[in-house]
Amino acid sequence: TFDGQKYCFHSASHVTIRDAQVRDLNTLAEILTDSFHPPTGLMRWAAPMLRLGIYEDLRNRLRSSTPHFACFVAVASMPTATGYREELVGTVELALRTSWQPGSSQYPYISNLAVSQSCRRQGVARQLLLACERTSLEWGYSNLYLHVLENNHQARQLYLKAGYQFSQAESDLLSWLLGRPKRLFLQKHCPTL
Repeated sequence: TFDGQKYCFHSASHVTIRDAQVRDLNTLAEILTDSFHPPTGLMRWAAPMLRLGIYEDLRNRLRSSTPHFACFVAVASMPTATGYREELVGTVELALRTSWQPGSSQYPYISNLAVSQSCRRQGVARQLLLACERTSLEWGYSNLYLHVLENNHQARQLYLKAGYQFSQAESDLLSWLLGRPKRLFLQKHCPTL
């Protein structure tokens, strides 16, 4: 923070992407909670429990020895009253998933892309996506997949600009009954390195 407010003055060119570490968990849980469960209304009361659940889930994934799992963080140099300090401003996960369809193979899947509110629309998410693309290619996969809610227009715009294309719309009975938005399954083909 600088004068009691959070700022992100740096473009994506001043952001470093690295592997997440256990010491990052508190900040990552906060970024993910604020991104996916904003603390407004009743969610304000649930936020501490949601944050704890996110923390524990991510901690377990980071500690696992799964060979095809990556969690990246975006780190920016932030101004302070006495100079600069490093601050985590975003995260994303990449893992191999197996399709529920018989005879399907595994595919790289992006999840939990989140950027601190003060640093959005500055290229941080794009840098995190590029890290996933490079890692996917290193794992031997040229196609990447992710889900986005149909009503998340900013995220949809980000993914489309990054080259992701619509693959299919997914809806389940519970979502239909509760009037929740459909999940859109997107795909991107990455050229080899």
